[in-house]
Amino acid sequence: MAEETRIDKYLWSIRVYKTRSDATDACKGGKVRLNGADVKPSRTVKPGDVITARKGAVTFSYRILALVDKRQGAKLVPQYAENITPQEELDKLKAPVETFFLKRDRGSGRPTKKERRQMDTLWDSLSFDIPDDVAARLAEESGLEDYYDADDSGED
Repeated sequence: MAEETRIDKYLWSIRVYKTRSDATDACKGGKVRLNGADVKPSRTVKPGDVITARKGAVTFSYRILALVDKRQGAKLVPQYAENITPQEELDKLKAPVETFFLKRDRGSGRPTKKERRQMDTLWDSLSFDIPDDVAARLAEESGLEDYYDADDSGED
């Protein structure tokens, strides 16, 4: 067992991040905190410290039980870190995706007939009512305002 362990190596060892470079980038990007303070990847940790790591919309929290510097199997992780993530954060993992917008690459030209039919089918299959001003803004942001304004004008 290690006497000192860098935080990036520890996060990788307890399987918070898939690679050590991912853990290092998260520390550099301000997504990892140790006892409430931002940390650099080289910061050492000790038992009893609390680590919070933001991954996507969820902020995971762990209490360090023992130090480790080699990657552990998933079954062994509870020996080294206690997951103290609040339930409301874990509920975010199960939350449905609430936003949806269609985006085309800039410069890809107009959609073909087949692509247009697929887009129309997709939009029709979404069963929600969006106010006209919000729909127009979403169409504009996705670059499809030219295609959907013609449908709304009543012209054929």
